[in-house]
Amino acid sequence: MKSTKLRYYEFFAGVGMARLGLGGGWTCLFANDCDKLKLTSYADNWDGGHLDSRDVAEVSATELNEFADLAWASFPCQDLSQAGSKAGIGDAGGIALTRSGAVWPFLNIIRGLAEEGRHPTILALENVVGLLTSNGGADFRAICAALSDIGYRFGAVIADAAHFVPQSRPRVFVIAVRQEVPIPASLQTDMGKGPWHSQVLLRTRAALPVEDAENWVWWSPGDPPAAKEFELEDIIDLSDDADWNSDEATERLLGMMSEAHRERLAAAKVAGHPMIGSLYLRMRPNGTTGNIQRAEIAFGRTLGCLRTPKGGASRPRIIVVEGERVRTRLLSIHEAARLMGLDDFILPPTYNECFRLIGDGVVPAVVRFLADRLLEPLAKHAKVFITAPADRKASA
Repeated sequence: MKSTKLRYYEFFAGVGMARLGLGGGWTCLFANDCDKLKLTSYADNWDGGHLDSRDVAEVSATELNEFADLAWASFPCQDLSQAGSKAGIGDAGGIALTRSGAVWPFLNIIRGLAEEGRHPTILALENVVGLLTSNGGADFRAICAALSDIGYRFGAVIADAAHFVPQSRPRVFVIAVRQEVPIPASLQTDMGKGPWHSQVLLRTRAALPVEDAENWVWWSPGDPPAAKEFELEDIIDLSDDADWNSDEATERLLGMMSEAHRERLAAAKVAGHPMIGSLYLRMRPNGTTGNIQRAEIAFGRTLGCLRTPKGGASRPRIIVVEGERVRTRLLSIHEAARLMGLDDFILPPTYNECFRLIGDGVVPAVVRFLADRLLEPLAKHAKVFITAPADRKASA
C-alpha cells in the first residue's frame, strides 16, 4: 500500500530541528548540511542514510530523484542578524558568497528542478527577521524576485517562539507554493495583520516591484495558540548547587550596567518574589570615546533569544534576584535545551558545541504549528492540481 505521508527535502538541516517539528506524518527524502558538528549530532538523533555532507553549492538538482511536497531551508543567518556581520546574502551570481548567501545555491537547485517540472510544491525558507531589512530590503526583494522567476507565489509570516516555549525568538518564514496551485481562501487573508505580519513586513511588501507584488500571498495561520504562563522556575535551576558566579564576578557584571538597567535591577529587588531574567553583554556607544561593554538585563515571562556563542560576550547568562540577593551565571546546556523544546534531544555535552547547534536552530514547536496550519493543508490540497512526476531510479 502506497504511503500517504508527505515528503520533503531538508536543506541546511543542522541537527534536524525542522524534521522534529514536521513529525511522523512526513518522510525526509534528502537532508543536507556540511558542518561536521551538525552532521554528527544529526546522526545521533536520526537515521542518517539520506544525509548529504557536501556544501549546498555542490548539490545538483539531477541528484534529487524523488519528488518532494516541501523543501525546507533554514539558511545561515550570520550575515543577517543584529549580532552578525550584516553582510547580507550577496548577489545571485556572485562568486564570493557570504554565509547567508548560501540561499542562492539552494534556489539554483529548485530552479533546476523547475526546469524539469519536478520542483517541490511548497518551499519554506526560515531566517532571522533581519532578512526583511538587510541591505535596505534589497536582499528580501531579490529572494522574492527569484521565487517569482522560478514559478512560485509566496508570502511571509513572522512567528515568535514565545507562543510555544519560554524564549523570545522571532523568525521570518517565507512560504512559497507553485503558481499553478490555487490557494484555499482559508489559508490566506486580504491584507497583512498581526500577529503574523509586523509593520516591518508590511513596509517590505509595499516596496516589492509590481511584477513580484502580484505573486504575494498574505498567509493566514489563524489565531496563535493561547498565551501560556510559563514557570521559569520549572526550567531554571535555582538551587545553590548550580554553577553560580562568585559574588565578585556578579558585582563586576552589575558594575557594567547603565543607569537604566540599574533601575530594572532595583525594581526586581522589591518585586516580593524571585525574579529570573536574561543577562547579555553588549558593546554600546560611549559618547565620543567609542564603545563600551555593558551588561544588560531583561525580566519577563520568557528569557531572551538563544544565540550561537562567539567569544564570551554573546554567551547567554541569567540573573536571579531574590530581594537583595543577586546571583548570575551562564545558562546551562539542559536549560537551553528546554527553552528550545528539546527535552529528549541528543546534544553535544560541551558548552560551546551545544550552544552553537541551538543558536542556529529553529524551535520545533513553531515548525509543527506552521505545518498544521499551513504546510499540510496546502500540500494535501495541491495534490489535486499537481501530478507528481514518477520518481527516478537512483543512478548506479
